[in-house]
Amino acid sequence: MYDPTVARLTYRALLGRRRALILGALPLLLIVISVIVRGLAGADDQVASDLLGGLALATMVPIIGVIAGTGAIGPEIDDGSVVYLLSKPIKRPTIIFTKLIVAVAVTMVFSAVPTLIAGLVLNGNGQQIAVAYTVAALVASIAYAALFLLLGTVSRHAVVFGLVYALVWEALFGSLVEGARTLSVQQWSLAVAHEVTGGDLVTSDVGITTATVLLVAVTVLATWYAGQKLRTLTLAGEE
Repeated sequence: MYDPTVARLTYRALLGRRRALILGALPLLLIVISVIVRGLAGADDQVASDLLGGLALATMVPIIGVIAGTGAIGPEIDDGSVVYLLSKPIKRPTIIFTKLIVAVAVTMVFSAVPTLIAGLVLNGNGQQIAVAYTVAALVASIAYAALFLLLGTVSRHAVVFGLVYALVWEALFGSLVEGARTLSVQQWSLAVAHEVTGGDLVTSDVGITTATVLLVAVTVLATWYAGQKLRTLTLAGEE
């Protein structure tokens, strides 16, 4: 289910100079803002939770997921180079699963690691806030990578649609509109974070059981359907 050659090519595509700069911009901004906030407000648990929830989890993680998820396969489909990959004796689900692993790894490194650093800067992990949001970022990275990898497989405008989802649905509706929160990866990951802290600083509108089921279901279904779409691309190329 994992092909090292596909993984190497995907890492090379995702971590090229231009995309690496884009991936690193938001984490750097988060850390810089955290340093400034710590200097101005001191170690405040509520401020730390608000910043990590509003900037890191609601904005940075989904945007990085868009870049990594769509970038893992979208450009290859757009420029036609995916035909070369599909011509190799590699099973289509293996291609998708390998690209998912790479997208998840990149999303985790560029979102969970800076979230942990920012949390430690803000309040030194008081009340386990830094660890809680780091775990939430790790969990969200898996679901986002799967969703946006699927989007990159089915649409040539995956980045645009992904950013709309990340900025409008997750950052806006997922935080403010009550009905939309149940269908928000952000809220599902917050449920996990709430379990880590065990307090009221991190809350979610979704219970941990529901959140776990939805996170697993979305990841599995998105990965499976992406594999099916890649089979369709293969058939179209052969015809």
